[in-house]
Amino acid sequence: MGFGGVNYWPVLIAAIASFIFGGIWYHVFSRQWMEAVGMSPEALQKDKGGLGLYLLAFGAQLIMAAMLGGVLVHLSLGGLPPTIRNGMISAAFIWVGFVATSMIVNYSFHGAKRALTLIDGGHWLGVLLIQGAILGWWGVR
Repeated sequence: MGFGGVNYWPVLIAAIASFIFGGIWYHVFSRQWMEAVGMSPEALQKDKGGLGLYLLAFGAQLIMAAMLGGVLVHLSLGGLPPTIRNGMISAAFIWVGFVATSMIVNYSFHGAKRALTLIDGGHWLGVLLIQGAILGWWGVR
């Protein structure tokens, strides 16, 4: 049961899994990310932002998973069954069409280093692919 035919459980699991992925992703790329934003490890320790930033990130990923679930429900109404493959393809299209394009424009106007665009863009691609795989595997209705 869920909003607009979207099942809440796969959405929650998709959000949790993609949030964990984000922690791993930024741990692996922490040195490169700090260099790209011009931040030292000491400055990062001083300005952690607290629990609020992590709750904001999780909330955003929960909304993203719910919206991706809604897209998959609409596609299933048109005859495209929810599968891992279809979930991941839909997620990739959303990333290319909306996330990557928005990031490229915004980061370019901000003068961000290309490395930051690649690191953050790769993170969001991973988030969407994980969410698409889980929602497609579990089903969204």
